[in-house]
Order: sequence, then structure tokens, then C-alpha cells
Amino acid sequence: MHRLGRMFLKESFLVPLVAILLGLLTGAIAMLAGGFDPLLAYQSLLKKVFGSLYNFGETIRQITPLIFTGLSVAFAFRTGLFNIGVEGQFIMGMAASVLVGVTVDLPVYLHVPLSLFAGALAGGLWGAIAGWLKAVRGVHEVITTIMLNWTGLYFSNYILNAFLVPEGAQQSEPIKESASISIVWLSELFDNARMHWGTLLALLAAVVFYIVLWKTKAGFELRSVGFNPHASEYAGMNVKRNIINAMLIGGAFAGLGGACEVLGVFHYHTIMSAMTGYGFDGIAVALIGGNTASGVVLGAILLGALNHGASGMNFGAGVPVELVRVVIAAVIFFVAAHGIVKLLRRPVVAKQKEVL
Repeated sequence: MHRLGRMFLKESFLVPLVAILLGLLTGAIAMLAGGFDPLLAYQSLLKKVFGSLYNFGETIRQITPLIFTGLSVAFAFRTGLFNIGVEGQFIMGMAASVLVGVTVDLPVYLHVPLSLFAGALAGGLWGAIAGWLKAVRGVHEVITTIMLNWTGLYFSNYILNAFLVPEGAQQSEPIKESASISIVWLSELFDNARMHWGTLLALLAAVVFYIVLWKTKAGFELRSVGFNPHASEYAGMNVKRNIINAMLIGGAFAGLGGACEVLGVFHYHTIMSAMTGYGFDGIAVALIGGNTASGVVLGAILLGALNHGASGMNFGAGVPVELVRVVIAAVIFFVAAHGIVKLLRRPVVAKQKEVL
């Protein structure tokens, strides 16, 4: 029991938990100020997420891409880089995987891995461009990744128009059945929610994230270069190569997420006029999760549930969807301003330590 108590007193557990509670409380105050009932709103949100098998399945589907994009952002953070180009890497992953899914004929056991690999490779190479510019030319990755988001969007549209979209249409032909990663029996179990193997891949990606960063020599070098590039260079590490590799691996997570979204959910790709939003939400997920693998998974669950439950708050309590974004923004604020949270929890922790 004492061991359990000590675990709940850990700062890594308490700070995000208190930040989330403060965010929900801030959202409740905002709803009260707007004349809405916060208890009914949160009740409606939970009912939307857990009220039926279909909605629960769709919530899982909503969480899956957020795990991938959160891992992508967190990996860059851990290696001293700020990757806000996850959106472009995600879109390039979608385009590459649908290109292979539509144009290649292979057995399912080859077609699925090849389509997923194409998405991960495209996202990785898109991220590596920013890494190369940072390492070789000294261009800050924030600038290049912002520009590469839009370049990725328009380049993806070009690929669709040139190779995949029939004349006069706005979306590609559907991928071949052999490239689909949908799980039909599980979808039927969840009342036709769009379930797919990408959810399992996202959890495996979180494990890979942890092993690569914390259990390999390459991961040690990546973190070392991010922490202090000058000392790392003095120790004999190749700083430029590690910067490029960091963006390559981070982009691969995002690209794989895009591939799973196309191959498992939509089975086609549309000509897009705006970003998907998953890449930007990935920044919030990484911040909420403290840039750890397990934290990213939990952060994605929170954000995915809030995103999917937003319509429930709207229908059940009349709360505008924009207010849900206020709740999310408040959570991120309190996680980022962890000094406030530490100050608020200090008396509680001191009292609990006396009891233990």
C-alpha cells in the first residue's frame, strides 16, 4: 500500500493529473460564464464517448492517429528539436501509402507491409529535409517544418491529380482490398465503427519509441546531441547525422500514422484544401504526455476522447465545440506552466507524506 502511495506521489504522475483537473475546472468556469451547465456538459461528453459500442470504437479510431503524431513531436523534443511539421509528414504518409495501395498488385501479406512502409518512408524523408537543412545549412527547423507543411499539402494534391484521381473527381480510386488494414470482425463487434490494425501499430510504435531512445546506443547519441551538441561533438559523435536521423525517425512515426488513417479508415485519399489537424494536435499530446511514450498514449486518449465527445457536449448541453478547445488549451497551459501546479500541490503532498 505504501508503495502504491509513493507511486501516486511521483511528480511525473501528479503534475499532469493535477493539470488535467485544473484544465477541466477552467473549462467548467468558462461554461458557467457562458450560461451552460458544466456538469451536464461533461456528463454528455462521457455519454458520447462510452454511451454506445459504435461511439467507443470511433473514439479509439480518433485516438490512434494522435498517438502517432504525438510520438513524432515527442521524439523531436527528446532530441532537442521542435518538429511542428508533423502535419506535412502525416499528409505525405497518406499520399505515399494510397499511391502504393491503388497502383500496386500484390498478395495481402506483401501489399499491406509495403503500403505501410511507403507511408513511413515518405513521412521520414519529409522530416529529414528539415533535419538536413538544420544540420548542413543551419536553418531553424521551426521555419522549415512550417513551410514543409504547406508544401506537403500541395505536393500531395499534385500526386493525387497526376496519378490517382479520375478526371472531374475530388478523390482517388479506392485502395485495393489487399492493402486494407481494416478489421472487419472487430468493426462488426463495435457496431460498424471503423476499427483497424493501426491502433495496435500505434501502441507498438510507442514501445519502439521507448526502446530506440532509452535502450540503444543510437538513442543515447540522439538524446546527447539534443542536450548538448558541442559536448557531443567533442565526444566524437556525428552531430549532423544525428540531427537528420532524429527528424527522419520522428517523421516516420507521423508518416506511418497517415498511412494507417488511409489504409484503415477511409481507403482513399481526397484532394485537400486544409490540414487534417492531427499534426498540430500531436504537439498538444506530446506536451500533455511529458514527451514520454506512455505519457503520449495517455495524452492521446485524453485528447481523442475530448475531440470525439465535443459533439456530445454540443447536442447534450448546447455547449459550442469551441469551448472544448478552451478545455484542451487550459490543460496544455497548466501542463506547460507546471510551476503553478507544483505550487498548488505542495501542501497536499506534504500532508500525504506525513500520513505515509
